Amino acid sequence: MENLTTPPSWTRIINSSSHPGDADDNPYKCVFDEDFKYVLLPVSYGIVCVVGLFLNLLALYAFIFRIKTWNASTTYMFNLAISDTLYVVSLPLLVYYYAMGDNWPFSVGLCKIVRFLFYTNLYCSILFLLCISIHRFLGICFPLQSLRWGHVRRARRVSLAVWAVTVLCQCPVLFFVTTSAKGDAVTCHDTSSKELFGQFVVYSSVMLVLLFCIPFLVIIVCYCLMARRLLQPTRGISRLSRSKKKSVKMIIIVLVVFIVCFLPFHVTRTLYYSFRSWDLSCQTLNAINLAYKVTRPLASTNSCLDPILYFLAGQRFMKFAGNKMPGKAQNEVALGIVPNSHLGASSDTDTLSKELKS
Repeated sequence: MENLTTPPSWTRIINSSSHPGDADDNPYKCVFDEDFKYVLLPVSYGIVCVVGLFLNLLALYAFIFRIKTWNASTTYMFNLAISDTLYVVSLPLLVYYYAMGDNWPFSVGLCKIVRFLFYTNLYCSILFLLCISIHRFLGICFPLQSLRWGHVRRARRVSLAVWAVTVLCQCPVLFFVTTSAKGDAVTCHDTSSKELFGQFVVYSSVMLVLLFCIPFLVIIVCYCLMARRLLQPTRGISRLSRSKKKSVKMIIIVLVVFIVCFLPFHVTRTLYYSFRSWDLSCQTLNAINLAYKVTRPLASTNSCLDPILYFLAGQRFMKFAGNKMPGKAQNEVALGIVPNSHLGASSDTDTLSKELKS
């Protein structure tokens, strides 16, 4: 029904499942049709929880008990697996929350922690993928320099710095996120209260630039340079070697995963926040609200895709329970780096390839 005291563009979309008072509390001045999310989010988060927990525990087992000598890539991947595991164990709370129709029966502190873990995992994943990409870039394009910069002890310090920066940058989430009562239900917001929403948008914009845009650009540059180097023909060999083809495929896979999981979420979230203050029709606002809700589970699927990348990065990783390795595999670098004989990868990665034997 059109509100005669407001412009026609603020025409409301009435949702039968809306709680009383939603229209007054909603910053859009529209009540959206969100029945879809009470099926989409519990199902998608439930799948991510089960699959992600299984794959990440499997990966952690391989890292801790089967890999004897670690290199820089292993260190980054191990920390990435820890981040993913911490996040997926919080998903049962969100599954219950959305299955109950946006009704949060737990404490305010637990709501803050669940939202904090989502954003911490999101940006930890981006930064650790950045570290892995830079390590591969140095190993392929600057093999001599990678001997110094790719040392495992330096990778451990970088990993600690990533955790410190991410946790520090996401601490404001614990301040902004809150709950609010709507009728008989309690909402666990993923943003903030109406009074603090403007400040939250500014904070989110800074995080968007620092923790997504800049790492994304660096990854693209690194992979473009790596692809150009890998596609250069080796002297005396007219066709790409098998290991070079594998490395090119890995570049494509990582970029696709990055674009599918992280890019849509950040784009729709930016539009979602920006459109709140614009005088747009409820149909337009409902469309961007729908897009944002759909891309949120996509951002969570990185917890399932990261372990798959570990397995694809090293052919021996999936066979960590075996007793023998083919002799040819000893000449390959274990976790996605091209063979030492072709591009002079760092010595610690070559050692890891040999130590992956069971």
